[in-house]
Amino acid sequence: MEDLTCSFCGRKYSAEELVWRCECGHPLDLDFNGQLDLGRIKDRPPDIWRYREALPIEDDKNIVSLREGFTPLIAATISGKTALLKLDFLFPTGSFKDRGASVLISKAKELGVKKVVEDSSGNAGCAIAAYCARAGIECHIYVPESASPAKLLQIQAYGARLFKIPGTRTDVQSAALEAAKNIYYASHVWNPFFFQGTKTFGFEVFEQLNFQEPDTMIIPAGNGTLLIGAYLGFSELFHQHLIKRIPRLIAVQAKACAPLYLAFRSGKEEISEIIPEHTIAEGIAIPKPPRSKQVLEIIKKTGGEVLAVSEEEIVEGVRILNSLGIFAEPTSAVVIAAFLKMPQREGEKVVLPITGHGLKTVDEYLRMGLPIS
Repeated sequence: MEDLTCSFCGRKYSAEELVWRCECGHPLDLDFNGQLDLGRIKDRPPDIWRYREALPIEDDKNIVSLREGFTPLIAATISGKTALLKLDFLFPTGSFKDRGASVLISKAKELGVKKVVEDSSGNAGCAIAAYCARAGIECHIYVPESASPAKLLQIQAYGARLFKIPGTRTDVQSAALEAAKNIYYASHVWNPFFFQGTKTFGFEVFEQLNFQEPDTMIIPAGNGTLLIGAYLGFSELFHQHLIKRIPRLIAVQAKACAPLYLAFRSGKEEISEIIPEHTIAEGIAIPKPPRSKQVLEIIKKTGGEVLAVSEEEIVEGVRILNSLGIFAEPTSAVVIAAFLKMPQREGEKVVLPITGHGLKTVDEYLRMGLPIS
């Protein structure tokens, strides 16, 4: 059986333990050598479980699935430049977080967990609540009071118990951590099994590009769950000698809340305390991401960078997505804003994930005004 390892102090735990954080206080990572079986993939349904051998669930009977995954990858021309849009808002709960939730809740079921707690700005809470409903696991979700009403309604619709916490996103996490002293923490940030689901993003892009890697991926980053997952997926492909290199990973933040951007630009390995401002990209408004050091290391390893975009640039990104027939939440539009700022090399394959559905943030659209101009 695989182990959980602390990258800071090196301590190991059995994956059978209901542990999600090292005693030293740092995040844990899963030591798991999954293998992609290309011979079996073509005969399997188009969901993340087509990569069964690369996912850390021992018994198929514990798989909790809504047939999530294998979202479209489409070409789009944006201001004369070509990009590939990965439509990861087309999931059962309307965001890419279903990738991680399916694997994490499958593992929780396998471990015999009966109740979980999670904190979220919305999308991860929706995903964990949905898969817990599917698995018959009691679910408590902690959210900011300011979270999108549509997301809060969705969480409650799945039968989860909702806790609205006043204050910052950090206050919400603190409240959830207190609850996690007695309840299994199904965190999309702390729990390493969540990233075993988001890594399938990399597998799908590889398969959809005719079993080749893209050159660059531009990814929204608050806690960095998709960026870390993409890196894990492409790292596994690289170690299996299925690709020649890991793509360059570029993280995008809103200028209103950009701790990763500020740390990267100043050459620091750790983020500094910031006072966030309001941003319409609420899904990445994370002032103190627990895995920030890991995210910054990944970006440097792949020769990537961190970009920050203004509220005006995000609104323009929303407008462009709408003009392409895509109704996505403003958080998704940061990748369009970043893509517009970047010079593109000849023949470069750039992938932009569109991470959340616009119906989750109708309130933000109404505040922006429709049609957006």
